[in-house]
Amino acid sequence: MIKILVDSSSELTKKEAEEKGFLFVPISVNIGGREYRDGVDLTKDKFYDLLVNGGEFPQTSQPSPQAFLELFEQAKKNGDEVVAILLSSALSGTYQSAVLAKQMVDYEGIYLIDSLTATGVIQILADYAQELIEKGKSAAEVAERTDVFKTRVHAIAMVDTLEFLQKGGRISKTAAMIGELARLKPLITLTEEGGVGVIGKAIGKNKAVSFMLKWLEEHPVDDAWPKYSIYTSGTENCGQFEEKLKNHGIETMGRLQIGAAIGTHIGPNAFGIIYVEKA
Repeated sequence: MIKILVDSSSELTKKEAEEKGFLFVPISVNIGGREYRDGVDLTKDKFYDLLVNGGEFPQTSQPSPQAFLELFEQAKKNGDEVVAILLSSALSGTYQSAVLAKQMVDYEGIYLIDSLTATGVIQILADYAQELIEKGKSAAEVAERTDVFKTRVHAIAMVDTLEFLQKGGRISKTAAMIGELARLKPLITLTEEGGVGVIGKAIGKNKAVSFMLKWLEEHPVDDAWPKYSIYTSGTENCGQFEEKLKNHGIETMGRLQIGAAIGTHIGPNAFGIIYVEKA
């Protein structure tokens, strides 16, 4: 058999991943000296409650090579192959941990994809890979085609508050204060290099939404593929954005909540869209 493996930055919980038949590795989140396993004993709503009210800034850490090694050894024992679609190496050492585990297990049936992305984009990639498996493609071909396909899947979002970018060291305290006073809303995406990049800045939410709609006109949605609205916590902004999308002929299939890997830095009330761009 060919198995898909994802980490918790995909926004799947362990239970949801297993229901899809995926292997799952959680990312660790340390808050106030307590360590949680994202998607196992830390729900997204609980994470945002701790982020906003917990008093200490969360620290995320990549899974150990051992977490991957156990799954790789079991696959080797069973004669299964594994296609692992993992959080961007520019954001985390998760991919490198998997590389080390593959070297340790010494098994050619392990295929690792540095997604160069995060959040629900990985879900779209994993579902695409699963479709290829069901069509009878080999593990090598599944990995190769998924690696190519990833360049067409995008996430764009509006950050509602600069507080958490500042706490995470992404911007200075002064820049955050000035930005908040000016009602500045950064628009972010995951870059080709796999990092979080700012694609624009708008004064106020309405102008931020207009910016995203213009972006979608310039990078058009391929309706043949799934598209999801995304949010951190608080669904009001997301609901209003969905209505704007619908008015522009873009109807999402559902909402995906952003978890700890990205949510730590962008905070509550962020919203956006994940989609596949026309080729």
